[in-house]
Amino acid sequence: MRQPLLANAIKNDEWIDSIDEAKELEELPVIPGYHILVRPFSVKNKTKSGIFIPDSLQDDIAYLTTVAKVVIVGDLAYQDTNKFPKGPWCKEGDFVCYGKHSGTKLFYQGQRFILLFDDQILMTVSTPKHLDPTFNLTH
Repeated sequence: MRQPLLANAIKNDEWIDSIDEAKELEELPVIPGYHILVRPFSVKNKTKSGIFIPDSLQDDIAYLTTVAKVVIVGDLAYQDTNKFPKGPWCKEGDFVCYGKHSGTKLFYQGQRFILLFDDQILMTVSTPKHLDPTFNLTH
């Protein structure tokens, strides 16, 4: 399978905010169908001990760890029992991983989000710190 040329596409890691800086939404949007709305976040730029992580390493980490927090799960997400015989892969509040070029990027109430289909979720993690290669440097 050939991957389309995405040289001018905005990558997901260029659309991410820190999850800690995200504000509560005044009003949640309605997410119909098989969609899942996630709020992506960025990798730390400095270790706990104060060492700055170079931009090139941050880019590598962001490329390897495309992680977001699930904000809303659509009303039909995971309802296809042929595709998801064991039920939902994620729920609101979970941290999930998704493909680098997956989803539709959008702004809503001044915040960045990505709208994914239910089958674009690759895995869930209990905390994104397990995916951060600099975790041992920061703790």
